[in-house]
Amino acid sequence: MPARIHSIQGDITSLELDAIVNAANSTLLGGGGVDGAIHRAAGPELLEECRRLGGCPSGEARISGAYRLKARRIIHTVGPVWRGGAYRERELLASCYEHSLQLATRNGLRSIAFPSISTGVYGFPLELAAPIAVKSVLQFTDGRDDIGEVVFCCFSAHDLALYQQVLRAART
Repeated sequence: MPARIHSIQGDITSLELDAIVNAANSTLLGGGGVDGAIHRAAGPELLEECRRLGGCPSGEARISGAYRLKARRIIHTVGPVWRGGAYRERELLASCYEHSLQLATRNGLRSIAFPSISTGVYGFPLELAAPIAVKSVLQFTDGRDDIGEVVFCCFSAHDLALYQQVLRAART
């Protein structure tokens, strides 16, 4: 059965799925935005485990426990900082989604939620990031049955409307 891929507006830290994705910085030691919210909600044990992970380069992903969250695991991925588009930002962003989904399948995680990676303080334009996110997920899940649900968890109504539009267009 193909994966159910949809978008919602909400707090990613409250989702009860197999995995949530953290839009992390390269140290994995917490920060602002989604990263800070996940670290606060998961508790200090997350920081201790992330110290042992030793960081993560842009475009890759690492996995940890979820501690006080309802999700079973956290997949940390480091998106690119937007520098105008000439520095492989699109490729690195797509790689974040692919590596996160690879980690999920290798760990038997069938449901996963993504925030809008790199569109906050990293400055990646949402109008460019959302189609990359959707295309990456659709390509990865095509013909597979090891991922049952993918959620794009949007912070704002504006972000949600854009993801819904991109999802509708991708399915036609």
